[in-house]
Parts: sequence; C-alpha cells; structure tokens
Amino acid sequence: MTKFLQIALLMVVGFVFTINHGLAQDQQYTQFYANPMYLNPAFAGTSIQSRVAMSYRNQWPALPKAFVSYNVAFDHFVSEINSGVALTVQHDKAGTGGLSYTSAALHYAYEINITRKISVRPALNVGFGSSFLDINRLTFSDQLAREEDGVATLDPDRSRFVQEPVNYPDFGAGLLVFSEMFWFGAAVSHLNEPIQSLTGGDAFLPKKLGVHGGMRFKLSDVSAFRSRQYIVPAFNYQMQGLFDQLDLGFYYEYDPVVIGLWYRGLPLIKNNGYNYMNHDAIALLVGYTVNNVKVGYSYDLTISKFSPNSGGAHEISVALEFASKSNKKRNKRRVMPCAKF
Repeated sequence: MTKFLQIALLMVVGFVFTINHGLAQDQQYTQFYANPMYLNPAFAGTSIQSRVAMSYRNQWPALPKAFVSYNVAFDHFVSEINSGVALTVQHDKAGTGGLSYTSAALHYAYEINITRKISVRPALNVGFGSSFLDINRLTFSDQLAREEDGVATLDPDRSRFVQEPVNYPDFGAGLLVFSEMFWFGAAVSHLNEPIQSLTGGDAFLPKKLGVHGGMRFKLSDVSAFRSRQYIVPAFNYQMQGLFDQLDLGFYYEYDPVVIGLWYRGLPLIKNNGYNYMNHDAIALLVGYTVNNVKVGYSYDLTISKFSPNSGGAHEISVALEFASKSNKKRNKRRVMPCAKF
C-alpha cells in the first residue's frame, strides 16, 4: 500500500502543476464510467477483451435546445503486448444557433504489473476537434427592429463570426493504478490548449484535470439462492479553468442490477461570487446487465438556484463487451474493479 500512496501523490502533484486558467468547459457525464476513455485514456482496454459503448445526455431539457451530447467508443485489450487501444467520437450541440463541438481521438494505455496485486497504466491520447456555429440561425438586434421580412441583418457583429468550422489538434494523458479492490486515476485533457475561437480571436480550450477513484467491497458470494452483491463507493473531481466540481457517491450491485446515488457539488465551499453553497445536483442511476450488454439510465435532479427552470438532465448508456472463450478465461483476472455506469 505504501507504493500505491507514493504513486498516487506523484500523480496528483504532477497533474496539478499542468493546469492554467481558461475560458471554457467540457461536457460532463453522470455515468462517467460508461464513458471511461472520456474520463481517462488509461481506461482503454480495461474490459475482458473488446467493448463498444454509447452514451446520450440531454441536459436542462426544459430550456429550448439546451445541451445534447453523444459519445461513442470502441476499446480493445491486446494481451500479447499488455496494451489497451481505443477510438472515441464525441459530439455536443447547444442553443438555437446550433453551436456544436465534434471530436475524435485515439487512446493508448500500457499495463505494468508493479506487484502481484497492483498494476499501473500510463496512457496518451491524440485527437482532432472541430467547433461550428451556424450564424444564419441567430437573431441579431437590428432584425427585431426592422419590418422587412427576409432581409439579412446589418449588425456589424455578424461579420466577426468565422463562417467555417474551426479545426484543431487535441492531446491528453492519463495514469491509473488499480488492484482487485481499488482504483485511483488522474488525467489531463487539452494539453496543448487549442484555439477554438469562432470570431478569429485567441479564445482557447483550457486544460482539464480529473482525479477519480473508488473501492469495491463484496457483500455476498454467489450461491444457489443468492447473487453476488457489492457496494462500490467512488468519487470524481474535475477542474477546468475557473470551474471545478466533485461527484461523490456509491453503487449498489446486486447482479444483474446496479443502483447508484450521487451528489455533485462542493459542500461547505462558497466560491461562486454569490455566497451560495456550491450544490449542483443529486443523481439517481439504475443499470441492468443482460448477458454481455449493459444498459444504464440516470437522472440529475438539480438542487442549485437554477432548479425550477432546468428540467434536470437525462442520460442513457449502452455497452457491449465481447471476447473469445480463451481470452475471456485468460483476461478475467485483470478486469478493473470500477463500476460500469
């Protein structure tokens, strides 16, 4: 355990010193372990052999055309070289102007056995991002004051917007330490802080730091009358630019059902400029596994001052894991203990 604590400390210190202030935020997912490579590239190849995962999130549906996100991923563990590889595609869309962000990334993680029970996985990802705003769907101030239908705006701000998608490379790194009982990881996204301004300026996408972990406790074994049961407490802390948040909760697994309860916020901390407590949401999750297919649904109940108007957030995830019989038997012992939703 001493080695684990030393590695964990070095991970946190190293990643914290890479963070700068910034101007934007990435999308968040409640079922972050259903999007493992979006959380940390070191999760690439942490299934028995191969996995396809898909997620859909509709945030604040009570607002017209608020935030809708899609994520698709494929990852595979190559046992001959102790490596995990993955491909992820992410798409977000928000607002009446159809502000969209699309990205694709390749992930690589190498698995090292430190002891018989503890392993470490350093990882890198290389990606490509694209941002776009359809200004023809925006309404400018002078359009509201003019009577002629179909006449384009004269607002000089229109000319400031880039008419084509803004494309840029994107890089990240991660590290993961795990055993049969626990996992602890850290990741940094947008290492190069790419410029993504839609007006030709120097607005950049700031680095994002993530620190996450948890433990798995067995409550019962499989018997003729009882399924395997676990309790899995976990956390996920994220910081990007001037914003940060903490997800804290647990999963109860009673095969094949998973139930989760999460709190999102920063309790006892008032740093938002309004002297309000940083309470964001309570998330409820339910998952079900049929053979090798995992289906999850979660709902975020907003508990901040924004709650009467947001409509919360809905999220659906589907994951399929598959492996040959020989690989299933050989790789079963190295599967991560973290939750699947």
